[in-house]
Amino acid sequence: MPETAAPGPASGPALVPPSGTVHWIGAGLSTGSGLAALCGAADRVRLWHRTEERAGRALAALGLAGRAEPRAYTLEALTAELAPGDVVVSMLPAPEHTGLLAACVAGRAHFACSSYVSDAVLDQVPAATAAGVVVLTEAGLDPGIDHLFAHDLIARARAEIGADTAAEVSLTSYCGGVPAVPNDFRYRFSWAPAGVLGALRSPARYIEAGAETTAPRPWEATRPHEVDGETFEVYPNRDSVPFVGQYGLPPAWKPQTFVRGTLRLAGWSEAWQPVFTQLVGGDDRSIADLARDLAARYPTTDADRDRVVLAVTFEVRGGSGHRWSGRYLLDLEGEAQESAMARCVSGMLAVGVGAILRGTLPPGLNRAAETPERSEEWLAQLAGEGIEFTLRVGD
Repeated sequence: MPETAAPGPASGPALVPPSGTVHWIGAGLSTGSGLAALCGAADRVRLWHRTEERAGRALAALGLAGRAEPRAYTLEALTAELAPGDVVVSMLPAPEHTGLLAACVAGRAHFACSSYVSDAVLDQVPAATAAGVVVLTEAGLDPGIDHLFAHDLIARARAEIGADTAAEVSLTSYCGGVPAVPNDFRYRFSWAPAGVLGALRSPARYIEAGAETTAPRPWEATRPHEVDGETFEVYPNRDSVPFVGQYGLPPAWKPQTFVRGTLRLAGWSEAWQPVFTQLVGGDDRSIADLARDLAARYPTTDADRDRVVLAVTFEVRGGSGHRWSGRYLLDLEGEAQESAMARCVSGMLAVGVGAILRGTLPPGLNRAAETPERSEEWLAQLAGEGIEFTLRVGD
């Protein structure tokens, strides 16, 4: 189904027409070929980094010298160049999205990121909607591509089983960035260690055996998980329960298992025991020191290669004997030119920003693709960009 222009809200201003200019903020580990894709889709792209020199070096490393304009980032400098209809892509840590989004709303510019929706961002959505501004979030790998997989699987199951058929359902969605060649630490940092430790310190809520369950320390719920004959370790992450509604499960379908979580190499939980001990007994200051120590001891270098594994499985068991199961699997290894993580995160962001540039997303909050139709479109675009994945339906 082709994309159509997004309508404005029922009351208030219509969608601010896209200007064709994209401001990409940050050139860290997750910036990759998606930026190159936008250089072909947008009229003008500016890469904002700590200094103009570092932005220029990043563009050269990506083969984009002369195709995008380097800029030295400060919020004030960005605001001075922001025009209505521009698109701001934030690759900064999630706490910095609040100020960026406020600048976008004030300047009537659109906003995109790969992070989960924070309360601070959510608070600004009404103002963004009224201003005709698109707020695209959760448009990365996890969250992001996992949403597309889940929406598509559930739509396929609805078509096969019927939304009114009483059934028990199971959804598991596990994702992880791991070293392509296993190391003693059983991990490769693809984002800031402080963020990794922060996620581990956050309780996880999910559905197991038909009941809501909370793991105060997510790693204590680690269990084996097999994917195509390879055994990994998985544990729940953040709060899975709201996604029952976000994914549009029919009321007649009762979740028995519903877990969105993190995937690690076998042996990870044993290798990380010293880290867990410090997480249990540490305060914010000691955890910050631990993050710096881990960054120094396990640096990400140009010589190592990463691997991204995302496995989303959905099963339906109806009381009248109806059965349906499907699974999406993305399993990519990084290359010398680009890590698998950067390829997936920036590639997904580029697809979402492309939709903003075409004016096909509505004003207000958009969490990646929130409909089966748009999920199908965006999955096709990802495949066209060379991000390979497989779909298996049935046993």
